[in-house]
Amino acid sequence: VQLQASGGGLVQAGESLRLSCTTSGLAVTTYRVGWFRQAPGKEREFVAATTNTGSSTFFADSVKGRFTLSTDSAANAVYLEMNNLTPEDTAVYYCAVHKNPFHTVQPGLYISWGQGTQVTVSS
Repeated sequence: VQLQASGGGLVQAGESLRLSCTTSGLAVTTYRVGWFRQAPGKEREFVAATTNTGSSTFFADSVKGRFTLSTDSAANAVYLEMNNLTPEDTAVYYCAVHKNPFHTVQPGLYISWGQGTQVTVSS
């Protein structure tokens, strides 16, 4: 499966962005989808994950209450809606997929990754 992450950009603190993760080759509902981010000089960290149908979501404490996930099976896409952004959210955001029957924050358990999209939040 190939993944395409998009929607990043430059925003001011307090604003919102919606990132998209689209799949090609297989339906997005075939997989569980996760979002990770990596800031300069830092390790890649887990942000959010959803089941293949979008029926269950899981968020890192740092984004809980500000970020949401939604799945559009017709568009083969999973969206990460990011609200009330802060400079600490600045990073390259990646989407990835796996087929394990549980949520996971471990990057090594994801089998395919998109190329990343840059999110920059200015203060």
